[in-house]
Amino acid sequence: MFKFYVFILLLVFAGFCSPVNSNQIVPGAGQPEKYLPIIENKRVGLVVNHTSLVGDIHLADFLLSKKIKVEKIFAPEHGFRGDASAGEEIKDGVDVKTGIQVLSLYGQTKKPTTAHLKNIDVMIFDIQDVGCRFYTYISTLHLVMEACAENGIPLIVLDRPNPNGDYIAGPVLKSGFESFVGINPIPVVHGCTVGELAQMINGENWHKAARKCDLRVIQVENYTHSTKYELPVSPSPNLPNYLSVRLYPSLCFFEATTVSVGRGTDFPFQVLGGLKKNLGDFQFTPKNIPGVAVNPLNEGKVCYGVDLRSLNEAPKFTLKFFIDFYNKYENKSDFLTRENWFNLLAGNDELLALIKNGKSDQEILEALNPEVEKYKQLRKKYLLYPDFE
Repeated sequence: MFKFYVFILLLVFAGFCSPVNSNQIVPGAGQPEKYLPIIENKRVGLVVNHTSLVGDIHLADFLLSKKIKVEKIFAPEHGFRGDASAGEEIKDGVDVKTGIQVLSLYGQTKKPTTAHLKNIDVMIFDIQDVGCRFYTYISTLHLVMEACAENGIPLIVLDRPNPNGDYIAGPVLKSGFESFVGINPIPVVHGCTVGELAQMINGENWHKAARKCDLRVIQVENYTHSTKYELPVSPSPNLPNYLSVRLYPSLCFFEATTVSVGRGTDFPFQVLGGLKKNLGDFQFTPKNIPGVAVNPLNEGKVCYGVDLRSLNEAPKFTLKFFIDFYNKYENKSDFLTRENWFNLLAGNDELLALIKNGKSDQEILEALNPEVEKYKQLRKKYLLYPDFE
């Protein structure tokens, strides 16, 4: 009987000591017990930025505290500390805090070279993505995988949730339209975590290496593709909140136009405005913001348009905003100034042709649907988490 009571007391004590929320999402980086044994006594290269956190500690600092030899840091767009504007070239340097060499993957060099990978035994990729094809972190992932495969270096992906991972939409990239804003034949909203996408790139032989990347993914705990996930850290300077992250797939096409998406304001990717007064009643004036918006579109000029912060809920991918503004311009060249850039963002030239032919959002999405459905079937092979369907 005594042993029985002791057993009951132990169960009660365990209950009091258990985590408050056993369903809390835990990114791969937050599970060091799964990756520290793999990299112990190894020379490690890190592909990281300001989102690469273990709790409140940067992954680089955390690994150093665990006596892991961090050999080099590789920085994507926006830099290691995430303080560079979109498109701003990142330069090589040294991290002031740790003294570790930082090599740019967003400048003249976008893929690690054999020289870069010298003295590295294993690479780690840990960057928060937003689930959109033209968000360049996944292009960096692709090229890092390719370089690791070519040089026989294992890659560990510390996976993180996808804040746009609850659906799939938009045109699929076609051959001939590859660029750094779209390397792989996936839709605009691809519905994968970085880990799932890495498995797809490897499994479908999308990178150019002669052999597959030696890949290991540390999965997110308690995540499903139906999970609403608000990023704890802004993934880049112009995506400051959940609304901007959800609107980004739809609004990025405006980057090929004279209409501002709010760069140079306190609400980027949450508004739309051009210089014509008929575009809407809402007004804003973009200004130069160092590290966030350098020389933003329509700088110092009053923009007229719409404030999307009034939306009750951020819509999933839609072309309605773009088509609406397109139709308000009598001279289309006053609106769409960079057709080639639009086509690279779209991943084909068919989308623009459909818009020019006066097709509605619904008609265009229906035309795109066969290729999207084909992609959905491919994607199922690489899922690591319960799907939204």
